[in-house]
Amino acid sequence: MNAESFMDLSKYDQSWYDRGKPTWFVLLWWFVQAVTFPLTLHPLNGLRCGILRLFGAHIGKKVLIRPTARFTYPWKVTIGDYSWIGDNVVFYSLDQINIGNNCVISQKSYLCTGSHDLKDPAFGLQTAKIDIQDGVWIAADCFVAPGVTIGANTVIGARSSVFADMPPGQVCRGTPCRPKYARVASK
Repeated sequence: MNAESFMDLSKYDQSWYDRGKPTWFVLLWWFVQAVTFPLTLHPLNGLRCGILRLFGAHIGKKVLIRPTARFTYPWKVTIGDYSWIGDNVVFYSLDQINIGNNCVISQKSYLCTGSHDLKDPAFGLQTAKIDIQDGVWIAADCFVAPGVTIGANTVIGARSSVFADMPPGQVCRGTPCRPKYARVASK
């Protein structure tokens, strides 16, 4: 019951990690996001996109972002034209998150670019970018792990956990997420 811990968190050190902006800027962003986003009405996508752009995000045209979406570091986020970001989506952007054109990231999905080294007793931080290519739909309540690329026109089924790259043009689902069959576009 009381086995010796594999980790010694007193040795944890992420002093090497670069958030990309000074501390005061990070704190200003967190304050603006906490106050501004929840108070904007649903149709005010332009305002939310504008705020994200002011803080360094690359946001395409006609992007829809719900007021409850959260961005850890928006300057590490790119969202292509005509993409939609649903309610309570989290961009845990310790590293770059790239969303293509015409993508849907549905409610309660979590895009996570950070993890820890399980073999390191100090539990060292590890980061890796996420790439979501054009035409992808990530359905409700999905988890996308660090380092994952999801190929163009792929669908990730609801509540899936994506720990590896997914090929283009597939319907994928499950935990762990796996391709199930080809996605066919209707004419």
